[in-house]
Amino acid sequence: MTVYQELQLSSTGSKQLIHKTEDKKEKRRHILIYNVKVYLVVAFCFAVVTVYSHLFGSANSVVGVTVLLSLLVLRQADFGIKTSHGVGVIFLIFGILAAGPRLSNMASDPVPAFFINVICILGIVLFSCHNVLMSNQSTFVLGYLLLQGYDVTGHEFYLRVAGLAVGAAVCAAVFYIDHKDRSYKRSFADLFREFDLRSARTSWYLRLTFGISTAMLIVSLLNIPRVMWVGIASMSVLLPFTKDMEYKAKRRAPFNILGCGIFLLLYWILPKSMYPFIGLLGGIGVGYSAGYEWQTVFNTFGALAIAASVFGLKAAIILRIVTNVVASLYAAVFDKTFRKASAWLGEMADSQNAMEDGI
Repeated sequence: MTVYQELQLSSTGSKQLIHKTEDKKEKRRHILIYNVKVYLVVAFCFAVVTVYSHLFGSANSVVGVTVLLSLLVLRQADFGIKTSHGVGVIFLIFGILAAGPRLSNMASDPVPAFFINVICILGIVLFSCHNVLMSNQSTFVLGYLLLQGYDVTGHEFYLRVAGLAVGAAVCAAVFYIDHKDRSYKRSFADLFREFDLRSARTSWYLRLTFGISTAMLIVSLLNIPRVMWVGIASMSVLLPFTKDMEYKAKRRAPFNILGCGIFLLLYWILPKSMYPFIGLLGGIGVGYSAGYEWQTVFNTFGALAIAASVFGLKAAIILRIVTNVVASLYAAVFDKTFRKASAWLGEMADSQNAMEDGI
């Protein structure tokens, strides 16, 4: 395996390669490449976000994060349709990212915002995740929630649209270059033709969409801040397969609490001059994390670093814990309720069809 090929491996792949290598010299080589990769990725991420902040304003650094995450995913994953049609899908998704968060924040109350969220999230999932194993939706829905949580208006919004347009063009170009040789018979129109309420995939589309949107609606009606945290936690748990969902539902809250505890400890032992770098430490930690548990822990750092400056340290930690505990529990309950309701409605429809056939 070449150095370039090793650099393309995930954290899990790198750790597996290191573990199974018996030759000590080769093992040290793999460890070195793994460490270099982590810091290269962190440096690249930092550079992209810095450039976006410089070009489109510090309030739009979140656009840089969204574009970066999209770019990293689209290098590896496609949409399960013709590549030329996939390019169009990228622009459609970025169009939703540009308009949806702003429209939902402009809504007069949480109920209209709920319907906007349903339309936008369902659109993102429908366009991006025909092959559910790719998990493309997590990146784009995360971007939607981040852009909604860090909203801008006026001139900053126009800069945001410009930043997303540039990001869409870059992502589309990279996507086409990396996937132009893949051959699919399925077209963009097939995404709609295969939207079937009786299919497991469509059922999951709806569970994910309404699970996230209802959780955010409830929190908004209760006037609890950081609504996006509830949306992100719900999205993380609401997975297509029951075992995966149960696995994450049991770990989301405990490891968020652990992350909050470690963040608090860092706040105590580090000088104030180091506080701005805690989020960066979290990014490095995520780079080294192969499992969901520690990724959850280190993702807490960046979120709390920003929230602590807004709400204060104590309030930010309490808010982080409460939103993640409640959201993960709600998502698990919602998933089971939705599945049971869908099964019941399916049985009712089958019975009605049987009666009509008998007549």
